[in-house]
Amino acid sequence: MTGYNGFLGKSILKGLRDKSEFLTLSRSSGDYKVSLEKEIPNFKQNFKLVIHAAGKAHSIPKTGAEKKEFYDVNVLGTLNLLKGLEKCGLPKEFVFISSVSVYGLEIGNNISEEHSLLARDSYGLSKIEAERVVKKWCGDNQVVCTILRLPLLVGENPPGNLGAMVKAINRGYYFNIGGGVAKKSMVLAKDVASFIPIVAPIGGIYNLTDGVHPSFSELSLEISKSKKEQFSLPLPIAKLIAKIGDFLGTKAPINSLKLKKITSDLVFDDSKARGLLNWKPESVLDYLKRENLV
Repeated sequence: MTGYNGFLGKSILKGLRDKSEFLTLSRSSGDYKVSLEKEIPNFKQNFKLVIHAAGKAHSIPKTGAEKKEFYDVNVLGTLNLLKGLEKCGLPKEFVFISSVSVYGLEIGNNISEEHSLLARDSYGLSKIEAERVVKKWCGDNQVVCTILRLPLLVGENPPGNLGAMVKAINRGYYFNIGGGVAKKSMVLAKDVASFIPIVAPIGGIYNLTDGVHPSFSELSLEISKSKKEQFSLPLPIAKLIAKIGDFLGTKAPINSLKLKKITSDLVFDDSKARGLLNWKPESVLDYLKRENLV
């Protein structure tokens, strides 16, 4: 498994029944210490299953070098991994961790795996290209190929936007906008981990969500220790602030585009996994009722 020390990688490793049979790869630790974007790994054995979870996570690049890093890590890194596998012997199964960002959407409901890949940002484009590389390589070499397109991941010490939300709630400065009614797809990292051994021998491309798609209001309420509803900024006031942000440019914390994204549903359809492979994840809200992220 690559990227074993990342947020999802840790959950996958934790969920493995026999960890002794699994070897790991990352830049600075594990059985293989390799910077995949810079070198081809020299594996000393072949593998039945490869889980490629390493990659540069979604962020907004500020420079051309940061944009290029998405390609280097997510595409060149994948190519180098595949070249290393060719030298040591082909695996039977390959699982690639992708993202719903490949669809390039900020608004939408029930978006299925059949939707066009419309991403235009550096991260989404790098994931599209990496998917293409993996699918072709697996097809050419008769390797069972699985691609998991994941939304926001939830679990202990979450990274990214959810981690920022938890921190803001913990410090008492989080607020919703317009009642926080916008629904977003998310999934528990532990459920993705448990799904991998089931799907790997079968293959295919799958969206994975919890099927509930909680709203910001529901999410913030369950995260909060006090279980009190968070303050909600009225939408007309938020729109006025966003208009000011449009004039201020990139330094503004919010603009009209960001506001639209925050207040719009973005929900993905995981019925393919449910129908074909009996995907039955836990609701994120139920998980939060049981666990305390703050």
